[in-house]
Amino acid sequence: MSVMSNIKITINEFKQHLDQQDLSKNTIRNYIADIKNFASWYEEHHAEEIEVQKITSYHLNFFRDQMIGARRLKVSSVNRKTQSLRRFFRFLAEKKTIKINIADSIKFIRRTKSTKPNALSKNEVHALLSVAGNSSHGLSSRNYAVIQLILQTGLRISELINLQWRDLLLYERSGSVRVVDGKGHRERVIPLNSSARKAVSSYIENKEYDSTTPVFLSKHGKIHTPRALQKVVSNLATKANINRIRVTPHVLRHTFATNYLRANPGCLIELATLLGHESLDTTAIYTKASTEHLQETLEKSLVY
Repeated sequence: MSVMSNIKITINEFKQHLDQQDLSKNTIRNYIADIKNFASWYEEHHAEEIEVQKITSYHLNFFRDQMIGARRLKVSSVNRKTQSLRRFFRFLAEKKTIKINIADSIKFIRRTKSTKPNALSKNEVHALLSVAGNSSHGLSSRNYAVIQLILQTGLRISELINLQWRDLLLYERSGSVRVVDGKGHRERVIPLNSSARKAVSSYIENKEYDSTTPVFLSKHGKIHTPRALQKVVSNLATKANINRIRVTPHVLRHTFATNYLRANPGCLIELATLLGHESLDTTAIYTKASTEHLQETLEKSLVY
């Protein structure tokens, strides 16, 4: 008797359960395919019909190890199948088909990134700033200030949009920007260097504004959406002929972080504070060597 005839009812019940969730058809299709794949694997390796009550955490972990070792699946594929199994067995536990959710013991594989996040080169930064500073429709000072502020502070796009005039302090030799509601609802204050201060000062010159007004508005005086501001940055990058990478506000944030560590080696805690990272593990991605740099160092190390 085939494996599908034995477990078909359970899988159909699981699919009906997924249909009631806010999931795409493609996601549901992947979940079902992963469960069927596990069922087939179990029957093949144990020469018996699958019974979910007999499945143990050992079977699930062995299946995961087989995907990694024997089948050489990508990390993303293994983690997706792991997620499918966890959800399936959680469903079985909730409907009392099994006593406990044994799939909780399966761990996801941590993905190791071998490259740093994309960042702009010095020449690309100069080209982008030049184009921003020469924008048409009276937007030159705004666009220049937007680009400079992200490049000099590493602000997230949401933080830039929510920035109000009362969050800025500008003096001749010092200044700061206060992020009131950063990611995770954490507040932080970021010092403004001379480049950022000059850009913002030039932008606010001869402007009338209320303290609670957003700093950066569209040319129609509306509050920016993330997508709209992303388009502004993307269009400026296109005009600057930067086509090596796709330029987004987050790439400008990466550029800030990369340049900060280059100028201040070892100051990871300080960078984490500036970026608003809760964990140093998140900030540590900027310390990873690029693939190109690794290749260069290996070539130089050849002595025979």
